Amino acid sequence: MTLLSRMLLLLAGVLGAAGVAAAAAASHGESRNLSAIATIFLAHAPVLLVLALHGRSRLLGAAAVALAAGTLVFGSDLALRQWMGHALFPAAAPLGGVTMMLGWLLIVVAGVAAKGGAST
Repeated sequence: MTLLSRMLLLLAGVLGAAGVAAAAAASHGESRNLSAIATIFLAHAPVLLVLALHGRSRLLGAAAVALAAGTLVFGSDLALRQWMGHALFPAAAPLGGVTMMLGWLLIVVAGVAAKGGAST
C-alpha cells in the first residue's frame, strides 16, 4: 500500500467519524455549519476510502488529493466559523468547494481515459 493510500485511509476514517459527530451535534441544535460539515464529510469519506483501496491511476490519485484537500479546507472553514466566529482565511469555503468539484471532475476524466472494457 502506498503512502498516499495509507493517508487517504486515515483521512477517510477521521472524516467519517467527524461527520457522524457533526451530524449528532447538529441534531441537538440549529446549526447550518454542523449540518454542512456532516453532509460534506459523510459524502467524501467513503469516496476517499474507495480511492485509497482501488484508485490505481495518476488521475484517480490526483482526484483523491483534490477531494481530500477541498474537504479539509471547506470543513475547517465551517468549523472555525462555528466555534471561533471567523473564517479559516478569506474565501476558504469557496476554494474548498471548487477544489472538491475539481476532484469529482478528475474522476470523470479518469473514467473517460480508462483503458479496457467492461467485464461480464
